[in-house]
Amino acid sequence: MASSLHNLSDYDTASVPSARGMRFGIVVSEWNKDVTGALLEGAYGVLTRHGALEEDIEVMTVPGSFELIYGASRMMKMGHFDAVIAIGCVIRGDTPHFDYICQGTTQGLAELNREGSIPVVYGLLTCNTLEQAEARCGGILGNKGDECAVTAIKMVDYNRRLSDKYLRF
Repeated sequence: MASSLHNLSDYDTASVPSARGMRFGIVVSEWNKDVTGALLEGAYGVLTRHGALEEDIEVMTVPGSFELIYGASRMMKMGHFDAVIAIGCVIRGDTPHFDYICQGTTQGLAELNREGSIPVVYGLLTCNTLEQAEARCGGILGNKGDECAVTAIKMVDYNRRLSDKYLRF
């Protein structure tokens, strides 16, 4: 669904499991720091409101959005986290750089998700303008960071329920 038709911060709190005992890695791009900082605040706030302890949330920064792939990969390999949230923002410029970064980052994070044993949540804003990014990091369209945190909690719960179901035998 297009974010222009959906507030990114709207969700049914009753449908979100407790995050108590869950461990989250958050890798955040320093590029477009005002936007990514607001996305991080949203994600962190949702995780803690749903029961995650501050000591169970590790935040690391990388220089740009393309580096989110490496950052998320390293967090996954540590074996310390139940999910990794990758947060970045790319705003279209005058060159094809935007297309390459968005496509490469998306493919890299998708590959980590496909091959990994824990979920990697895609929190990359790909916007044409700064105004579009601001609308999605706490503005009129809500905060994509909130949505990413809810997704991470639900995916960890999914993994646990699936493991419990098949480990009983």
